[in-house]
Amino acid sequence: MKSYRKELWFEIPSRRGFVNITGEVEDCLRESGITEGLCLVNAMHITASVFINDDEHGLHQDFERWLEQLAPHEPLNLYKHNNTGEDNGDGHLKRTIMGREVVVAITDGKLDFGPWEQIFYGEFDGRRRKRVLVKLIGE
Repeated sequence: MKSYRKELWFEIPSRRGFVNITGEVEDCLRESGITEGLCLVNAMHITASVFINDDEHGLHQDFERWLEQLAPHEPLNLYKHNNTGEDNGDGHLKRTIMGREVVVAITDGKLDFGPWEQIFYGEFDGRRRKRVLVKLIGE
């Protein structure tokens, strides 16, 4: 069995954003030489997320609005976590909602997606470098 590991780095200039990282993950799969197995992609920071959904701009706006309704950034005193001097209590909750990682089957050397599925990096406390782990195992 083969194993492959690579870190992808992102720096989103705003507090929040979504980036389609499907192409970068597919590049990792090609580099690995694995044709059958599993692909794990996970955010390595507690205010960032990796999730699978449709690459449609309106949907991303819906995510942004929905997440802000569930866990608004302000008022900052809404979150006890912010008493530590940080202002990202909402980012931790948003990450929990959107998830830490995804696992995708690898079949015939390709990510085995359903219709419209793409992999996204979600940022909820940006303006600094953060990493995503891609781990592939298989034959």
